[in-house]
Amino acid sequence: MKWLTVLCLCAALAWTGQTLAEEPPRASAPDGLRQGGTIAETLPAPPMAGESRESGREVLNYPEQPPVVPHNIRDYQVDLRHNQCLTCHSRENAVRAGAPMVSVTHFMDRHKQVLAAVSPDRYFCTQCHVPQTDAAPLVGNRFQTVDQVLGEMLREQQGGEP
Repeated sequence: MKWLTVLCLCAALAWTGQTLAEEPPRASAPDGLRQGGTIAETLPAPPMAGESRESGREVLNYPEQPPVVPHNIRDYQVDLRHNQCLTCHSRENAVRAGAPMVSVTHFMDRHKQVLAAVSPDRYFCTQCHVPQTDAAPLVGNRFQTVDQVLGEMLREQQGGEP
């Protein structure tokens, strides 16, 4: 009886070892923003987007939209001790540099108290402002500006087609 138990146990261990030795099939990765491949695969990164060929300020699409940065900010130092953006966009340097001054809202704290310097809440510019690039959109976009929405509402109220 003992030898039968030992034999069954050995057979079960051999079968388990054989099953674990085989490489499991790799499940395909979820088709999100990076198409194809598997979860275990490392694919090369897509090329970095280049700087936008357009110059100047972009039109804002909604109130309080943070404007995009129309120039390259690679290697700009922005840390607790230094903010390189403020060398051109500060109150003191904006006119001389020909750059727009930081918005007055950046001089208010979260309680709307006016400060003498840029608020620590608004000090790290790239939290809201991103460089403008020529990158293709990753997903489709049906965004409408405020003017488009208001125009559509006006046409509907006047009985016209949207």
